Amino acid sequence: MAGQDDFEDGGFDVDDWRRLRAFSGAVATLEDVQRRAAIFALGDTEGARPIEMELPQPVIWWSEDDGEQAAVAVQAEAHETDDGETMEVLGLILPDGAGAVALLDDVDLVDDSDPVWRRLVTEAVGDETGEEE
Repeated sequence: MAGQDDFEDGGFDVDDWRRLRAFSGAVATLEDVQRRAAIFALGDTEGARPIEMELPQPVIWWSEDDGEQAAVAVQAEAHETDDGETMEVLGLILPDGAGAVALLDDVDLVDDSDPVWRRLVTEAVGDETGEEE
């Protein structure tokens, strides 16, 4: 479950991720996505509600396609499927500014001091100091 679009705020690094705007307190609509306030909107589910969690939230996303990736969750919603199961969905921003959609079960919530998250962010954005190692 992944969609890639550039998010309005662009990418982030280990020091400036907090500036990313969260979409919280409501369930996103297609209009929210079109005006780039939200990453996703799901229209084919029942009982949609926001998940109460602090956003933005650093995460390590375990993507089937790309493996382990650093991201920041900026949107969190729970949706009921036709089968009556609850699907917890996150809207993510990747270090390069791309947006992605992931299930909460496919991420680890981490602190921005987590060494794996910091390494993954740094690898994704490259060394911006200009210094050679």
